[in-house]
Amino acid sequence: MGKFEKLEKLAQETTGEKSIPSTLPVLRLVGGPVVFPQTVVPVHVSTEEMLGVLELSIESYNRYILAIYQKDVSSESSNTGTVCIVLQAVHLPDGSFRVLLEGKARARIRTVSQEQPTIAEIEITKARYRKSKKVEAFIRSVRENFLKYAHYTQRYSPEMIEGVLRVNDADKFSDLIASLLVIPNDEKQRLLDETHPTRRLEQILEILIRENELLEIERELDSKVRKRIEETQKEFFLREKLKAISEELGQKNSETAQLRQKLSTLNLPDYVQQKALQEIERLEQMSPYSAEATVVRSYLDWILNLPWQTVLPENTDLSQAQRILEQSHYGLEEAKQRILEFLAVRKRSKSVRSPILCLVGPPGVGKTSLARAVAQALDRRFVRMSLGGLRDEAEIKGHRRTYVGAMPGRIVQMIRTAQCKNPVMLLDEIDKLAVSFQGDPAAALLEVLDPEQNKEFLDHYIELPFDLSQVLFITTANVTHTIPPALLDRMEIIEIESYTEQEKFMIAKNYILPKILTEHNLERGTFKISDAAIMKIIRSYTREAGVRQLTRDLEKIVRTAVLNLEQGQKNFMVNVRKLAEILGPERNLDLPSLSQAEIGAVQGLAWTEYGGTMVLVECALIPGRGELILTGRLGETMRESARIALSVARSFCGSDAKTLFESNDIHINVPEGSVPKDGPSAGVTMSVAIISSALKRKVRNDTAMTGEITLRGKILPVGGVKEKVLAAHRYNIKRVLLPKANEKDLLKLPKEVLRDLEIILIDNIEQAVRESCL
Repeated sequence: MGKFEKLEKLAQETTGEKSIPSTLPVLRLVGGPVVFPQTVVPVHVSTEEMLGVLELSIESYNRYILAIYQKDVSSESSNTGTVCIVLQAVHLPDGSFRVLLEGKARARIRTVSQEQPTIAEIEITKARYRKSKKVEAFIRSVRENFLKYAHYTQRYSPEMIEGVLRVNDADKFSDLIASLLVIPNDEKQRLLDETHPTRRLEQILEILIRENELLEIERELDSKVRKRIEETQKEFFLREKLKAISEELGQKNSETAQLRQKLSTLNLPDYVQQKALQEIERLEQMSPYSAEATVVRSYLDWILNLPWQTVLPENTDLSQAQRILEQSHYGLEEAKQRILEFLAVRKRSKSVRSPILCLVGPPGVGKTSLARAVAQALDRRFVRMSLGGLRDEAEIKGHRRTYVGAMPGRIVQMIRTAQCKNPVMLLDEIDKLAVSFQGDPAAALLEVLDPEQNKEFLDHYIELPFDLSQVLFITTANVTHTIPPALLDRMEIIEIESYTEQEKFMIAKNYILPKILTEHNLERGTFKISDAAIMKIIRSYTREAGVRQLTRDLEKIVRTAVLNLEQGQKNFMVNVRKLAEILGPERNLDLPSLSQAEIGAVQGLAWTEYGGTMVLVECALIPGRGELILTGRLGETMRESARIALSVARSFCGSDAKTLFESNDIHINVPEGSVPKDGPSAGVTMSVAIISSALKRKVRNDTAMTGEITLRGKILPVGGVKEKVLAAHRYNIKRVLLPKANEKDLLKLPKEVLRDLEIILIDNIEQAVRESCL
């Protein structure tokens, strides 16, 4: 007796020959399986709802139940399911049941008469069809393709296949085949929804042909992979035999012999030589084509090509170094002085440690190019690494050799590139390091930039200490407050501040323009630009701390000259009138200064990582309830300064203005609303703006100010004074109000700037109002 006959007999013994009721409880099978008629399917019943339906079926419906597939809890179930009879229910230790269902007939829900547990009125869907040649052809094709499918998958026993193929009824045959296919439940549900056997057989045939094609492709791929593996194993076996024969004849591996010979010619420290010998011995015992041998070869290549003891001679001529620095950069006296000091000490004592210099300043002032000039002045090799956005600690200290594709860190890579132990190494944008789940690169740099530790720098890949003490590290940054304190403590800060207009003019005329003319192969006789035109570019086209935009504008002018000369023009002269034709109309890159004195409008000075700038603070009193309104993307510190400024202003105006402040809203706006602004240095500016609005006093338009305000009206010192004063000079401001405590910072200002500006030192809000309001 076959499997299906046994199950049929069990069902008859359990339930007897009773008709299917017209109303049945509904068992929703969330996530599957899909039950077909003429099949027996085990189902796991675990939820309270399913247990209730099962209990109702056994007690009240003679074990009949309607099984419906539902994709997930959130989706709706189909209306078509299978009437099943519960053959067996086994109670499991966890409280759930394993239920054996036998599908009897397709059915469709007509109406739901009860929820939880769901009871529905059903309609048995019987297939109406007649035997034809078309049906017979479909049955034959499905049989042939199912046999091929069973051969590819090896999922079914011979008895099961034989039992299925004996069925000749198209309806039963199609249901049995559909239940045996390993396809998604959604496809099975579509087969269950189809009541006509011919159309169902057609769908099954399409599925079988598709699956057989995929299985045939998989089988071909498996065959190819197996063949390749066999060929590799054969090659490995033959090479091992060849290796054994070579050893019997007294011959050694030529690769390892070459490595030993190379090792003997190198002047390496003892600990490096010992490690290299160990790795060569390991390589001799490995298959030359194994993955581990590739890793060992790569490691040996790195340690044998690092300059462990190569120190190149450097320039000790102070006059030559000074000449090179002067030729490459205008100004930057502090940085040049520090390099010459190092060179002088180095000339006298070779044991002096190389400093860790950090050049801090706005973009475009020449930090990176200065580092190149230092390398040229010292006659050392130069390597550069950009740290901007670096997130992975392994970029600094390398990966462990256990990782696939492991490599040394960038520090060791640059040392190998330089092929010496004493290059000038530039670590650019050190203030823009990032932290991620891959580690903190700033923490990894602590060992690199500490003279006490970098004598024995340990890269994770090399695993041997390398001496970095003779490397001259130069780092660059726009700001220092984003650099971790522990890292900042290891560096010597050299501030490179904004250029004055006169400095920019000299740089453009004597440094940038000759370089551009050389790059474009242009002779000075055929191209001329007036000094007035250069100054016009600086004042009207490029308001910046550095000279990058100035360089771009000069390049644009030179390119225009080259084009005209190539088209037949004999020479090209650029004056002020011709600038608009080449560069377009004058650019207002920043907020313009006030054209006349106004009420409630005050010019403040601010510092950014891109240099100093001028900020306009506007204040207006609007009928309201005394609320403070702040606009312009102000940070939390600036908002607190505004609240303090309001209190100071109310105190300054006295009791006469009490009604004015209580009956009006105070609206403070800082234009350029798309740009975030923060910091305490606008406190005095906002105080004067509120007082001006309250007392209807105009504020001088030739005056700018900066300073932090206290609740008592005292003005505290601020940072970035030089950058702010230079910004005021760029905007043609004539008078600058500075905190009295910042008087010492005036020593750093260029004399030509101090000649053009009136610096007024203030200590409290009374002085600020007196000096700024008309």
